[in-house]
Amino acid sequence: MKKTVLTLTAGFISLLSFSQKIDKIINAAEVERIEKILSADDMQGRKPFTPGIDKAADFIAAEFTKSKLAFWGDNKNYFQEITMIKAKPLEISGTLDSETLNGSNVAANSTMADLHIASLQDYEVVVVKKEDDFNKTVFPLLEKEKNLLILVDTAHANRFARMKRFAGNAKFASPVSQLFILTANPKPTSIHLHIKHELTEQKLKNVVGVIPGKSKKDEYVVFSGHYDHLGIGKPDAKGDSIYNGANDDAAGTTAVMMLAKYFSEVKNNERTLIFVAFTAEEIGGYGSRYFSKQLNPDKVMAMFNIEMIGTTSKWGTNSAYITGYEKSDMGKILQANLAGSAFHFEPDPYPKQNLFYRSDNATLAELGVPAHTISTSKMEEVPNNEPNYHKQSDEIGTLDMNNMAEIIKAIAISSKTIVSGKDTPTRVEKEK
Repeated sequence: MKKTVLTLTAGFISLLSFSQKIDKIINAAEVERIEKILSADDMQGRKPFTPGIDKAADFIAAEFTKSKLAFWGDNKNYFQEITMIKAKPLEISGTLDSETLNGSNVAANSTMADLHIASLQDYEVVVVKKEDDFNKTVFPLLEKEKNLLILVDTAHANRFARMKRFAGNAKFASPVSQLFILTANPKPTSIHLHIKHELTEQKLKNVVGVIPGKSKKDEYVVFSGHYDHLGIGKPDAKGDSIYNGANDDAAGTTAVMMLAKYFSEVKNNERTLIFVAFTAEEIGGYGSRYFSKQLNPDKVMAMFNIEMIGTTSKWGTNSAYITGYEKSDMGKILQANLAGSAFHFEPDPYPKQNLFYRSDNATLAELGVPAHTISTSKMEEVPNNEPNYHKQSDEIGTLDMNNMAEIIKAIAISSKTIVSGKDTPTRVEKEK
């Protein structure tokens, strides 16, 4: 009996000691400190290619330095440099059968200085019909490494205009192009099209830090969030022009920085831990797409992508959901590690929003990695959506710091058997 009591007492003391240690590292005050800096007006909304996002990157790197993280690979600092190409159309002219083509009905997702198309045989033709879901049909095409001619029905004119702005963003240099034409003609017989671009090189950077593993150095666990947002736009009704992005996704980036500090202090990782703040999620996920090409996906055992955890989920406090929950057993592992706690993870309740493929986990997930996004964001169309999503009102005052701290602690605790190498989540089926 005495032995049993001593064992239980020792276990209780150990649990209490652990609880005190994690609370000292991950707490609401520290969450607020980081959030306040990342979402401040002087970060200018952290838009890619602006001084604001560079300032945010410097701050994240400084925090990684405090946590004594190692650099990734052969890097000499925490920045993973990315070269992008901005293609500004100078001339768009031509015909599709007898229809005139110009800048109003043609959009080019291309980094080619000069494009000449004289035959429909030069490109694979894809038709986006009136009844098609525009986003689900079009945006996957932007990932294709092939020349595509995409004929978009005029019923999608508004969506086409938005996509046209998206296609005009800087992108990776590529020898292939996707050309979009807004037309009521789904079966043309001829095309003559000339597009001339002015090309400008632009730079981006992910911020990456590492805690090397002990016995399983070549097995990686990734913790990520994107630190970019929308920048400065037209003033709203209150005269506010800055999209601070406190929830989207300074919240996730805050979590990454705090988890880096936590794991650097507890030193219990057998696997190598990679902490990455992605750039350019809002303009095409370029940061995560570049990152995924810099490592062997077969060596990535799991990815915890953290997106918009600043507000409470539909289940209230001490809860969050995992996108793509059914695609691996990672969610079950996390929940098992939380047994006895008040916190619970749930499957994504918004399957129609296709969230699994709309955040920075997507690229590695497509390669088979159990890469999931953890979020609390309410993504219904109505009535309980996030009222500040992609608005100037996404500011620190709208967030729940205490709940954020509990979510970050839950991620730290629930990941313990994956970090230690005891558990390995099943792989996600690769995209064909």
